[in-house]
Amino acid sequence: MSESSVDVVRYRDIESPDMDVLLELLAGYGLKVQVVALDSAIPGSYWGESEAGLIGSVLYVRPDTPAHSLLHEACHYICMDDARRARLHTDAGGDFSEEDAVCYLQILLADRIATLGREQMWRDMDTWGYTFRLGSARAWFEHDAQDAREWLIEHGVIDASGELTGKVATSVPDRPC
Repeated sequence: MSESSVDVVRYRDIESPDMDVLLELLAGYGLKVQVVALDSAIPGSYWGESEAGLIGSVLYVRPDTPAHSLLHEACHYICMDDARRARLHTDAGGDFSEEDAVCYLQILLADRIATLGREQMWRDMDTWGYTFRLGSARAWFEHDAQDAREWLIEHGVIDASGELTGKVATSVPDRPC
């Protein structure tokens, strides 16, 4: 099965007013979305093919870019520290805890876009092959993602009630063991 035949919501499937909501949401974090031609390579794409790319504060997509990929890369930008954000080109980096936070956050952001929502994001993440200990994105989010939620709270990305703060991650001083 080719990547283009996988049934997930793609950038081209998001129509106005949802597209406006998406672009405004990402702009609030300092991200600009740049659409490239369908037959072009995506600048800054770590995975290639139709996967979103990141260079600095620009998120590159094609019409066939999966929405989950766009949100995932946007969430990497939101969750990384200022030093990594300043030199960002293609490889977002980060550790396992940050990766979990990125996955959690992309589900929260999806809820702000009617075309997506968390249910669709869970399905798309599972369809694409994201892997979680409990077997599905939904099971992970509902029963095994407390550490990701705590990471986002600690770094100022969400508040204690789980609401988005609209801020990129702040550095957290090292704590003694």
